[in-house]
Amino acid sequence: MILYRSIDVWQILDPRTLIRYRCFQVLQSDRYCVQSADFYTLPIDERQARSLETQFLDLLIEEAPDRRTTTFASLEEAIAHHDKEFPKKKGGSLTNFR
Repeated sequence: MILYRSIDVWQILDPRTLIRYRCFQVLQSDRYCVQSADFYTLPIDERQARSLETQFLDLLIEEAPDRRTTTFASLEEAIAHHDKEFPKKKGGSLTNFR
């Protein structure tokens, strides 16, 4: 049995925009990965926020996070890898797909 801990990491991109990195720690290996990065802008769109939550769960159920993308020894490395694969742009979600 493989267990995962979800970790949300937030970054303020500008005065009106936040990024939430949807990360996981693989408990057995103590390694980290980023499943997706969600962008929120003012004013907050409640429908978009609910949609991003549903997407988070759908992606997790569809494929284990450590199979979807590479794992790393630290959260910082995992986020840097995600940012390199998916340059930051506002709106929606950036998701790892192999």
